[in-house]
Amino acid sequence: MIKMTRIDYRLLHGQVAFAWTNHLSADAILIASDTVVKDDFRKQTLSLAKPSTAKLIFKSIEDSVKAIESGVTDKYKVFIVVENVNDAYRLAKKCDKIDKINLGLSPNREGSTNIANAVYVTNEEIEQLKELAMSGIEVNVKQAPTDASVDFMTLI
Repeated sequence: MIKMTRIDYRLLHGQVAFAWTNHLSADAILIASDTVVKDDFRKQTLSLAKPSTAKLIFKSIEDSVKAIESGVTDKYKVFIVVENVNDAYRLAKKCDKIDKINLGLSPNREGSTNIANAVYVTNEEIEQLKELAMSGIEVNVKQAPTDASVDFMTLI
């Protein structure tokens, strides 16, 4: 069961590893990233933040879709973490089991606009998130589990 998909450019860190994982009662964390899956150093570094209560899995976006759609993840309470809006978009477009996306942290970049505390999006990302929201996926902005959830569509 997919508990939530979170966009967080830092991927796995204290807040994600402990606050969110505990809040969601997740027993598996899936880092879905085409770049991380090929980078042993990053995988090793991210593994240091893994909570003892959850399994940590690294997969490309395509392999994540295959695993989720095959049902192999159904026995877990999976918390998916992606680095950026495009990865979340690609995952959600191909995977019907994703119904909730949390926009947690995205960095300030050239061409991006600040829509919430520590959340910057480009026009292309806004369009991708709007498309997902309009297709029925809940897209919210919320940094920590105890923060108020804000509907993405109210911020644009």
